Amino acid sequence: MIAALLRGGRVVDLALFVMAAEGLALIAYHRRTGRGIAPGNLAGYLLSGGCLLLALRVVLAGAWPGWIALWLTAALAAHLADLRQRWQR
Repeated sequence: MIAALLRGGRVVDLALFVMAAEGLALIAYHRRTGRGIAPGNLAGYLLSGGCLLLALRVVLAGAWPGWIALWLTAALAAHLADLRQRWQR
């Protein structure tokens, strides 16, 4: 069963779903209580992590290497934007 999840990249789909649910839960918590991480501060690391997961997914699916490079570059851009935002605080 695990081999089947890995072979088609479905495990990454599951991880992306969990990551999206986590982001929504953190946003809801912040809006309800005013505590926790502000939604604007979540975007950078969720986006960079999501792009890394998508790079893994295209690797597992055996896609064209250009897609891998695209998702890795997007992850780097999101990571650098997140660092810049944090550094300015």
